[in-house]
Amino acid sequence: MNPIRTIRRVAVLLAGLGGAVLASIVTATAAFATLPPLPGTDTHPAPAPAHVHVVQAGGMPGWQIALIAVGAAILAAAIAVLLDRAWAGRRHMTARTA
Repeated sequence: MNPIRTIRRVAVLLAGLGGAVLASIVTATAAFATLPPLPGTDTHPAPAPAHVHVVQAGGMPGWQIALIAVGAAILAAAIAVLLDRAWAGRRHMTARTA
């Protein structure tokens, strides 16, 4: 295999991993920056227990969920077929098949 191709693949892999780590750090920092202080500390007294009303309004019907799942499965299968055909087209014919 061409060493330039190997180096390029490793560089792309490292860039992708670096981007994923950077995105997770930024996301975690933003999430932890908005946390309120703990209840019962000297700056905030402990809150009174709240009365919770469970209300279900809206939501998604089951047929819509099933339709989304079927659409995703069809899309994944189509992508897999296209990738397999592209990969098969790049294979070289050997002398044994002639």
